[in-house]
Amino acid sequence: MRTRLLTAAALLTTGYLCGAFGYGLINVAQAFKTVPLDVRFTFHTALMKVNGPVMQSAMGLAALTSLLLAIYSGGVVRRSAATAFGLVLTSFVITRFGNVPINGKIKQWAVGDVPADYAQILHRWELFHIARTGTALLAFLIIIAIAVYAQPAPAAKDQAVSAAPN
Repeated sequence: MRTRLLTAAALLTTGYLCGAFGYGLINVAQAFKTVPLDVRFTFHTALMKVNGPVMQSAMGLAALTSLLLAIYSGGVVRRSAATAFGLVLTSFVITRFGNVPINGKIKQWAVGDVPADYAQILHRWELFHIARTGTALLAFLIIIAIAVYAQPAPAAKDQAVSAAPN
């Protein structure tokens, strides 16, 4: 029962993370390209104030539920959930060391001078965003596969408890 609940929780949290990144990639990032730079930078800065805690929480919960599923499962479910955990962790690392520093630059551009190479920097931000969206999508797909196809094997300690005489 615990494994089923953890699978459901991992499905929810990785799906939310993937959906949030996907919405940003398909809608928000494309909308940014159609507005004047000052509007883009102002809105990007405001969005990051809201997105910071929301997306950190989403990544944290997706990582935690995937990790717990790996810990409390066995066999292919354990390996798959651990892979999903690694992919969510990769999304976090890309965000922290790729997107976040560029967000800081964009915040400065919103109130000051824009450097001549701003287009290359924005393109780099988009590439990081595509990468983190891709890793979140792969994590979600793995958890979907677990939920649909895998028959969760209990962890070794659960097997020992269930094998003990009553």
